[in-house]
Amino acid sequence: MIRIAILASGSGTNAENIIKYFKNNVNIKVSMVLTNNANAKVLDRAKKLDINSVIFTRNDFNNSDSVLKTLKQQSDFIVLAGFLWKVPDFILKAFLNKIINIHPALLPKYGGKGMYGMHVHKAVVANKENESGITIHYVNENYDEGNIIFQKKFNVLKSDTAESVAEKIHTLEQENFPKVIEKVILENE
Repeated sequence: MIRIAILASGSGTNAENIIKYFKNNVNIKVSMVLTNNANAKVLDRAKKLDINSVIFTRNDFNNSDSVLKTLKQQSDFIVLAGFLWKVPDFILKAFLNKIINIHPALLPKYGGKGMYGMHVHKAVVANKENESGITIHYVNENYDEGNIIFQKKFNVLKSDTAESVAEKIHTLEQENFPKVIEKVILENE
């Protein structure tokens, strides 16, 4: 059984979708949710779905081995689903090619520190981009620069707003993220 740890910082809609997708899977399960935000809605979602959750501080994550120990004990694979901090090198090394992230744009465009959520969608609309989409990628030492695993795009209409782009992105995330996670895990085992 491959155990997934989900790291999330916010509402947790992607985390909830992933948990539900793997609920009855005989090979893969979500073992825990970890968050750096004690007020994150992802905690409520995890509790309702009977998934253990852990809250940690920046110091726990970056300067001690407490989060790494928890991850090693309870997971084999890590998924970032709306997690906003850079993963420290010692966690990257411990889970080499076993950490993936989803980004709400077609990387390498609109990636990097500070480019998340509505910041991305506002930039896409402001720059009059013809297309946008999602990118699922391996996590490395730089924000949004790991090897790309999967991209799915859509046409941005002249009538689109940042909010309508966000809705289209959310639909693509919900449809594709769990399936890509499953494929990556099964290909690497």
